[in-house]
Amino acid sequence: MNDSSWGTPPQAGHWGPSDQGPVQGAAPAGPAYDAHDAQHTRPMPIVPDGPAVPPYGGDQDDDRGAARLSGPLFRDEQFRDEAFRDDRFRDETTSAQPYAAAPQKQNPEPMPDSSQPAPAPQKKSAGRDLGAAIGVGVGLGAVIIASLFFVKAAFVGVIAVAVVVGLWELTSRLQERKGIKAPLVPLALGGAAMVVAGYVRGAEGAWVAMALTALAVLVWRMTDPPEGYLKDVTAGVFAAFYVPFLATFVAMMLTAEDGAARVLMFLLLTVVSDTGAYAVGWRFGTHKLAPRISPGKTREGLVGAVLFAMVAGALCMQFLIDDGTWWQGLVIGFAVAASATLGDLGESMIKRDLGIKDMGTLLPGHGGIMDRLDSLLPTAPVVWLLLVLFVGSG
Repeated sequence: MNDSSWGTPPQAGHWGPSDQGPVQGAAPAGPAYDAHDAQHTRPMPIVPDGPAVPPYGGDQDDDRGAARLSGPLFRDEQFRDEAFRDDRFRDETTSAQPYAAAPQKQNPEPMPDSSQPAPAPQKKSAGRDLGAAIGVGVGLGAVIIASLFFVKAAFVGVIAVAVVVGLWELTSRLQERKGIKAPLVPLALGGAAMVVAGYVRGAEGAWVAMALTALAVLVWRMTDPPEGYLKDVTAGVFAAFYVPFLATFVAMMLTAEDGAARVLMFLLLTVVSDTGAYAVGWRFGTHKLAPRISPGKTREGLVGAVLFAMVAGALCMQFLIDDGTWWQGLVIGFAVAASATLGDLGESMIKRDLGIKDMGTLLPGHGGIMDRLDSLLPTAPVVWLLLVLFVGSG
């Protein structure tokens, strides 16, 4: 076929025989299409089928960077200058490309939900029911104050009851956790007698009652088989000294003319020391005092206990104790903070050895009676001795 079979020469901007091929999308000239009709035939732009091609600058080559418009009316105007085309595709955003899809992240990060408030920071927990603890503490304080200032003998009875309950808790835990059978009957009877003897006969009566209680423990245990005898009687003598004997010093304080004031000072300083240690340690405590024994206690808490107890001691000696002075109260307050902390650590050591958190559950929010006597028991002889040295036994 010769060149005349193509019909009229191609118009300006059209592909012709001398170019790369026939015009894509244009009607071929021939018998069915004259030159006049061919001039007015407008090819439609070709839009590629399927998903949009990634924009220019992706993994595809330059010619496939965007959906191209082809045809004689668009080619000369848009892609006449190749360098202009490259600059244009680099500078323009995706929104300026009519057929290009907007770039999408493969794994878009979730947007934060502004309607939901940020979680509140966790507050430190006291670890106990503070409401129940305060209520029980106030109730015990009322009973103690009433018996202390109205009938001294009634207060001695309160001490004896606390001693018996404490011995029951201690011996029960020893048997449950270690299989140690410290005889409770001679301990309870001897412990109550020890408190009364200390109130009636002073230190001499307390020592005699202590010796008799230990002897009763040795004899009582002989009624059982000899296996475990040594550990049982050792635990019994320890319990007799730890609970009732130390408690007799509270009864001996009460025998002085201002005995009620002395006992009240002893109780106040111990409570203030514990409160100062808790408050300061809870707020500022960062350095552990004895992490293997009691992880909750801190050095900052010990400093708080000393400061609180010294201030309270100075006030009590100045205004409660006859012939007392403020500097004596500072000394007593310091000693109380030290003995109360050691007493607390001592019982914590016992509870860790037994594998328990509390000695009992009798007092809601506090644990058992022994959990309240832990700092009071070793503090009683310290306060009694310092008061005797400073103002006498009178």
